[in-house]
Amino acid sequence: MARGARYRYPSDLSDSQWALVEPLLPAAAPVGRREKHDRRDLVDAILYVVRSGCAWRALPSDYPPWQTVYYYFARWHDAGVTVRVHDMLREQVRVTEGRNREPSAGIIDSQSVKGADTVSAASRGYDAGKKINGRKRFVVVDTTGLLLAVLVVPASTHDTAGGRQVLLDGYFAGRRLRLLFADGGFAGQFVGWAARLLRLTVEVVRKPAGQKGFSVLPRRWVVERTLSWITAHRRHARDYERRPDHAESLIRWTMIATMVRRIDRSAPAGRPGPRPLQRIT
Repeated sequence: MARGARYRYPSDLSDSQWALVEPLLPAAAPVGRREKHDRRDLVDAILYVVRSGCAWRALPSDYPPWQTVYYYFARWHDAGVTVRVHDMLREQVRVTEGRNREPSAGIIDSQSVKGADTVSAASRGYDAGKKINGRKRFVVVDTTGLLLAVLVVPASTHDTAGGRQVLLDGYFAGRRLRLLFADGGFAGQFVGWAARLLRLTVEVVRKPAGQKGFSVLPRRWVVERTLSWITAHRRHARDYERRPDHAESLIRWTMIATMVRRIDRSAPAGRPGPRPLQRIT
């Protein structure tokens, strides 16, 4: 189908936003069968799944076949393309806003979400504190709310155990934070462990004594805002993914969409265009 004939969805990238993403994708193989579908349509289809929360099989018919879209999603995930595109866009956002490419401070938090029937018993757990059966997301963000690291584990995982794992993953990936803000769930031995092993200072931001109801806390509101950005995309309202690493990858796609709109502030969100008439038989 010609690109101009396809129905445009609000989750689709604009021309200027696609210009930010396209150079970051790997070049097509010089030999072998040519790619049948436009890469922009593939990326738009992934973003549609993330934003609308639909199943892969429920993709609208004017996108490429869902099997093809899922194939490229999994292929780019396995090859590290998704992480590379995400991290390069994050660096670009930081440079555009007058910051260093790599941050020196971050904020960590966790979020428990219910698991759908597609989440196996082996990769889910019960968070007794939140009374949620599903998975837990650990995220580390910079001081502007951009994602630095994400880890999806069973909801029964304690904050300190998940926090250690996500920080170690970032450390071995070459990220060297010097200061980390956290809530009371990361207090105790976690603070000493981070200082001793990672040379990282963890500052615990606690709720004021006697606080009732909601209150904006210094530094912690930044990571809570990022979690709200993520869960505003319906695919993340609960966890549907069979594989936890695919759940992490879809969170990165959410932040990719967030960052290109943050860089390209002048471009409005996509507007639906006319849908070509189709004969139903």
